Amino acid sequence: MTRQKNPRRINFTPGVVYFKPRGVPLYQLKETVLLPEELEALRLYDVANLNQTEAGKKMKVSQPTFARILSNARKKIASALINGQAIKITTKN
Repeated sequence: MTRQKNPRRINFTPGVVYFKPRGVPLYQLKETVLLPEELEALRLYDVANLNQTEAGKKMKVSQPTFARILSNARKKIASALINGQAIKITTKN
């Protein structure tokens, strides 16, 4: 039996839900799904310039959990950019 996932605090709702390569219709693209917690981790660390400990506290997760969320988000974005995929930002887990 798996442990129940603690709710993460998300204080940001994006104004857009898709990013895609220019000139390619969305229906022709594979999607990479970015979770709300991954977007929040990117925002806190890369945009707000908080360190991982501070950002983890804001999201109510430990620093190692924050680092894992941030790493997953960066891998997804890098893969989507390299492979020409659309990035879908979900609003629910």
